[in-house]
Amino acid sequence: MGRLLDSVDLTTYRAARPETSSNSQAFSGRMYDVDPDTGFFPSQPLRPLSGEFSLWERGLVDARGVLKLGVDRGQEAFAKCALGEQWRQRLRSWPVVDARKLGDKVRTLRRAHYVLTCLLHFYVHSLPSSQVQGQIIIPRPLAVPLVAVSQKLMLPPILTFADIVLWNWEFIDPEQPLSLNNMRYVNVFSGTETETNFYLLSAAAELKGVEMLRIIERVVNVPCPTTQSAIAAIKRDFEELVRVIDELTIIIGEASKTVHPNTFYWAARPWWNGSDAAAPWVFEGVPPSSFDLGGASAGQSSVMHALDAFLDVDHGLKQTRQPAPSAENRRSDTSFMEKMRRYMPEEHRAYLAQLQKRHVRDLVQRVPALREHYNMTVAALKKFRDIHIRIGTLFIISQAKSTPPASMGSVEVEGNESRSKGTGGNPVSTLLKAGRDATQRTLLRDE
Repeated sequence: MGRLLDSVDLTTYRAARPETSSNSQAFSGRMYDVDPDTGFFPSQPLRPLSGEFSLWERGLVDARGVLKLGVDRGQEAFAKCALGEQWRQRLRSWPVVDARKLGDKVRTLRRAHYVLTCLLHFYVHSLPSSQVQGQIIIPRPLAVPLVAVSQKLMLPPILTFADIVLWNWEFIDPEQPLSLNNMRYVNVFSGTETETNFYLLSAAAELKGVEMLRIIERVVNVPCPTTQSAIAAIKRDFEELVRVIDELTIIIGEASKTVHPNTFYWAARPWWNGSDAAAPWVFEGVPPSSFDLGGASAGQSSVMHALDAFLDVDHGLKQTRQPAPSAENRRSDTSFMEKMRRYMPEEHRAYLAQLQKRHVRDLVQRVPALREHYNMTVAALKKFRDIHIRIGTLFIISQAKSTPPASMGSVEVEGNESRSKGTGGNPVSTLLKAGRDATQRTLLRDE
């Protein structure tokens, strides 16, 4: 199916993809653009656009050399101020390229989305504060093709996790397969090692997650899962899943070894932010619409969503489970995880939807012999989320009270309350604790 995406247009691909499945049908990630070796990563980098679309590619290359955050008052930002304004003026004067000429090949459209959304975030976040009053106008040469491409892909017209992590890399050695040691991230907004290392950290989790996806696929495809041999096989798979989750926990737990919290918060993270109510983005030449414009977030990674779907973690508080949600849980955005799916490639959304229909938790309830191993897996995920809370506190909540790096000079900042929110304006602490508690409620208890 990965090769299929290179050669088949969207309409043909969507027709070939099963929209519904039952437990009697084998579940295969291949049908949803989930590669058996690279997971949600494409096995090959997306090819640069050519012809008249190379204008966008060249604009992105130029942006990396001249643009700094609009709120940056450091010496380097001051020195590049005029060059940055020239870049934005050139973008405003570009021709409005007809995105229909891109065709319908999925990977070509994904490359266009990646390039255009990177241009979008470079443009918006490099604007001086004096040009951000009331609303931000996205120029027609950028807005029109971006919205057209996004609508074809059924993605929002904004930077997503897929753009910055899954589609933003090239091989170090093209003769070797994709691995953490054989990939190089291309677009690094801040130009910092911290941003690069954040992408590599995310990639490490995604690639480790490939093992998890293989285990999940084995479990949901076990024939006659109530036989003694099947139960033994599923128990072994749960044990393997615990090991993988523990390794994922180590990966995120060691984030601060390579990702500097202060640099991450002040220099890298602002580039990924989406539209703000105080200065909403308006797409020039595009009919008004309620686009999802929250910005890129690690919460959009399909790997952890796959684990939640497999174990049936109820983030939306739709099921009656114990212990009852706390008042703080109920104050959180219970639709947050569902919203994050809207930023994923549609093939991956379909994968998660079909996986969720496999109802593994229901199987475990019918087969008491599986309960202990299932609960061990849920407990491992709960531990992962305990560590995630600690990391979120270190990288966002604590940094919201800190001062910017000296290299950035004096940066204009908002109040602490808004500064400690996550992507899309959601309170980080409340969301992470709600996710941890929803995981805890997934445990099957003695009746």
